[in-house]
Amino acid sequence: MKKLALAVAAAFAATAYTGSGALAQDKTIRITGFGAKTGVIRLFGINSEAAMLAAADVINKQGGVGLADGSKAKIAVDFLDDRCNAEEGISVIRRIYGTDALVAVGPTCSNVAEPLYGILQKKVDDKGDSGLQMPVFTDVAIKGGLAKISEWSFRNVPSEWTMYSSLFYWLKTKHPEFKTVYGGVEEDFAHSRASWYSVMKDRALANGYAVAGESKWLLNDSNFSTQVREMKKANADILSVAAHPFTTCGLLKEMRRQGYKPKLLVGLTSTSSLEVMQGCPKDVEGMIIPTSYAPVNKEAKFAADETAKYKGSADLHSMAAWENMFILKLVMESEKISGDRSQVQADRRKIRDGLAKLKETKGLLGVSKRTDDREADKPYLFVHASKGEWKVLHNPL
Repeated sequence: MKKLALAVAAAFAATAYTGSGALAQDKTIRITGFGAKTGVIRLFGINSEAAMLAAADVINKQGGVGLADGSKAKIAVDFLDDRCNAEEGISVIRRIYGTDALVAVGPTCSNVAEPLYGILQKKVDDKGDSGLQMPVFTDVAIKGGLAKISEWSFRNVPSEWTMYSSLFYWLKTKHPEFKTVYGGVEEDFAHSRASWYSVMKDRALANGYAVAGESKWLLNDSNFSTQVREMKKANADILSVAAHPFTTCGLLKEMRRQGYKPKLLVGLTSTSSLEVMQGCPKDVEGMIIPTSYAPVNKEAKFAADETAKYKGSADLHSMAAWENMFILKLVMESEKISGDRSQVQADRRKIRDGLAKLKETKGLLGVSKRTDDREADKPYLFVHASKGEWKVLHNPL
């Protein structure tokens, strides 16, 4: 009996060893995301991570990524917190560069993306440039024109210039009686600041609106009494708010307290999120925002449902992260990466070159065109806040 027990134990050990040996031979491709997971905009990073994990799970269940030798590899996802801080973002991308990750997806904040792209090699094959040779595929940071900084940087974000040009033109035809616009802006945040001064304000003027003034606050502010008094005094037809969810809700609640209600509210792209609907659903009622995501088809709904399994919500930012994962799968297969850890830098270069070749990509709302400066021209919709939900108001395309 003792000999039989020893034999069974030996057989079990051999089986376990064989099994673990087989698992050890399975190939894994690492994609590392990074962004803000702390601070007032932490949900953007949390949602991007959830979307990446969900997309990787779907890809892996479908067989993974095909490699050059005909084998398959599963995708492993890591996600690092850069705290929406430029110095930390640069530190994070250097850490990623020192791992076997083939590509980085992020960051959340434009004030991180801009200097971070600056430490990448500016021109491919420039031997005099010691910048990092690491493909960075951005899902959230949306300030206009940043990808041109480096030929290793790519973005899958919509053009706010295009979207607000279309929105203010549509509002002018829909409400010709409205003549004036007033701006509210998070003055210390790169995205909000650029969106008001270079996009919203400019596009409003281009469509014949008079700008009646602007009020300013900071990303972490919680008191908006002075700003609302300024808005009430200006009494513009349209209030255009270039701010993220936390301060948008704070502002709207103060507007209710002071009894100020403009004829029409326009919001920032990033504010068309679940966070706003949870934070101030009644106050945001009627706000109009252009966005590159809405759950309007089965693919978009599926992506949202899968992301929810990882405790994330779907919006234009997190769903760009979802799209990035499937775009990267196609690029890795078309460029025939090896998936060999001894060939990490060669595979990174293949991914960079593959992304640069793309003329269009399939997204959740349709086909996005790719520009020569590695940006996206994405389909978009206008949504408005209605009874606790973001609902499609108009499809301009």
